Amino acid sequence: MSADVAEGLPQSRLLRTAVPGPRSVELARRRAATVSAGVSSALPVYVARAGGGVLEDVDGNRFVDLGAGIAVTSVGASAPSVVAAVAAQAADFTHTCFMIGPYEEYVAVCEALARLTPGAHEKRSVLVGSGAEAVENAVKVARRATGRDAVLVLDHAYHGRTNLTMAMTAKAMPYKTGFGPFAGEVYRVPTSYPLRDPAGMTGEEAAARAIGVAQRQVGADRVAALVVEPVLGEGGFVVPAPGFLPALSRWCTQNGIVLVADEVQTGFARTGAMFACDHEGVVPDLVTTAKGIAGGLPLAGVTGRADLMDAVHPGGLGGTFGGNPVACAAALAAIAMYEDDDLAAAARAIEARVVPRLRALDAPGVAEVRGRGAMLAVELVRPGGMEPDGAAAARVARACAAEGVLVLTCGTWGNVVRLLPPLVIGHDLLDDGLDVLGRALLAG
Repeated sequence: MSADVAEGLPQSRLLRTAVPGPRSVELARRRAATVSAGVSSALPVYVARAGGGVLEDVDGNRFVDLGAGIAVTSVGASAPSVVAAVAAQAADFTHTCFMIGPYEEYVAVCEALARLTPGAHEKRSVLVGSGAEAVENAVKVARRATGRDAVLVLDHAYHGRTNLTMAMTAKAMPYKTGFGPFAGEVYRVPTSYPLRDPAGMTGEEAAARAIGVAQRQVGADRVAALVVEPVLGEGGFVVPAPGFLPALSRWCTQNGIVLVADEVQTGFARTGAMFACDHEGVVPDLVTTAKGIAGGLPLAGVTGRADLMDAVHPGGLGGTFGGNPVACAAALAAIAMYEDDDLAAAARAIEARVVPRLRALDAPGVAEVRGRGAMLAVELVRPGGMEPDGAAAARVARACAAEGVLVLTCGTWGNVVRLLPPLVIGHDLLDDGLDVLGRALLAG
């Protein structure tokens, strides 16, 4: 465990009440009277404190956090160095708007992104507030730089909740249903999904399938950008077959198409490399980042080839809160943890600890245990076939929550249990969470 885990909150699971406890029940009543029903929550409890790999609710229950705020608190919740950086910056100034009065912290984050993202080429960045905003800006850059309009995305993709990113997202419910019409010139092509692809299909063959659809239905000369998640996120934590991403990258280069790697969920050591593209040596033209970048504060970015990023006219990129100085200070502290504590190695150690245990369970309905680093998943199907079992995944998540462990679900059919523990989680805490998850999976 990192020495930078928050002090004062025991790194252990504890249930003082039933889940939810009385104070959480009362807060749920207040919530129902004031918060939109369109906002849902994975846990039925209300958090009072968080530190390292533990969430403590208002009733004093402590939960093993295997979700990390959807891969946001990768350096651990309330990491002391992040907290200190936030406090120091907030004491200096909380906002000027970089477009009005610029400041060093924004520049320093962009310098770090230029150093860390794949490729040794000259790079530029813009900082924004959310992953969806980063994806939108990447599309803007690609369209401006190429003079083309069409955008290719993959089946099972998730890119956000704004109008354009909803169009780019594959899953209708809950992300798109009833919210159209959506932005145009977005085209979907097949991805590599080894569990559900034809037996023996290679990554190169899956890429050829996608490219064939794109060339027949759109035409390579019309495509501004191909936007890919190197590992599918909301679509089910699907790792593509080896060779899939490199083949797509070569096709983009040959046809003047901007390859955008959406590393919002996979970035910053989550998959056992600083960026998921690094696993196969893929160097995208643009990279979008968010989630784990700032230790829990809202920050996102687009980083890429200088010629592309500088093709946009002055004033064409930006936003009131983009690159907020407090969030930038948090990002610099978090990035120092990723590097100084080698959290990519910590992610690989988590994979080595989790995957063998889950594969050894022989639990009913488990079709596959998969993932990279600390981005791991269990896909559940109805026994005897490959029909997705979303109800089983929901039951597992509820059973874990009742015993004080937070796990999340995902997948196009909602049938995937996903694990996103903080990279600083202690082995004992992780093992305890896995014990609970194992019992839930075995119960079916």
